[in-house]
Amino acid sequence: MPSLKEQYLNGVVPSLMETFQYKNIMQVPKVKKIVLNMGLGEAIHNIKILDSASEELAAISGQKPVVKRAKKSIAAFKLREGMPVGCMVTLRGKRMYDFLDKLINITLPRVRDFRGISGKAMDGNGNYTLGIVEQIIFPEIDYDKIDKIKGLNVSIVTSAKTDKEGKELLKLLGMPFKN
Repeated sequence: MPSLKEQYLNGVVPSLMETFQYKNIMQVPKVKKIVLNMGLGEAIHNIKILDSASEELAAISGQKPVVKRAKKSIAAFKLREGMPVGCMVTLRGKRMYDFLDKLINITLPRVRDFRGISGKAMDGNGNYTLGIVEQIIFPEIDYDKIDKIKGLNVSIVTSAKTDKEGKELLKLLGMPFKN
């Protein structure tokens, strides 16, 4: 069992039950999935960027990403329907807990001048989205093999009903919020 899941079951669940006065353990919010997404507009002109991004996302997540294609044609961007524009991975179960543990304890502290992440990026339903500007903060990425700095979005989907519950869940799991 991943250490973060053990921490959730033994420490977070009792604390949330006490804080929010849940009557049943099934009411306690939990992390459902984590979605990693890389949007690559440059892939229209250079398809090799998509290949390298896909390899990097696979190294970061431990799972093969899905290539996402454009739904509509947009003439101003020289974009045609069906052209590859990004890649994404959905993590659940053990991989999700392992990634979240790595994100909280290893990756985020590697960010230069890190003082915590904003607590305002909740979506109103208890989910949290974090934008990472450089993929090189992940320890799996070899800095010498990077052709271009790419960012990614990390969406943490919880079963919480409100932002307050979702933020408290993530805070108890160790997410370093600054406010």
